[in-house]
Amino acid sequence: MIKKVLISFCIFILYTTNAMAQTNHQIQIIDIKKGEVIKSVQKTPDLQQEVVKILEGITGVYVKLNPYPNNGFVIKTPLEPNIMVKNQWFNDLVDEVMIIFPVQEKPYLLVFDNENQSHFYKFQGNTNKFLGLLNFKT
Repeated sequence: MIKKVLISFCIFILYTTNAMAQTNHQIQIIDIKKGEVIKSVQKTPDLQQEVVKILEGITGVYVKLNPYPNNGFVIKTPLEPNIMVKNQWFNDLVDEVMIIFPVQEKPYLLVFDNENQSHFYKFQGNTNKFLGLLNFKT
């Protein structure tokens, strides 16, 4: 009896770990107003490369009293392997980046440092290829 319970528990742990690992490799598109994921896309090397280009295009700190908009969407992208971002505003490994697309503004970034502090940045670059790879239109 105990053997069956242990085997069942091990199978359950393996299943949930595998499901969590698969979720971590997905890019999520979140509707800010609804507060829910509207699309999930499997991460590819091309998508990661586009995010790296965006991170390399950081041009400064995004300064706004409330940086999180009421409307628009966020694209949450896990990065594996982690990306080292080193410039005058940020110097740390990034394992996830959120690209925020407000309705009436240019997109900007949210990244977290190793102490889990949030940082918002403006960036220069075109997001059209990234959105095209995601098959998502704004």
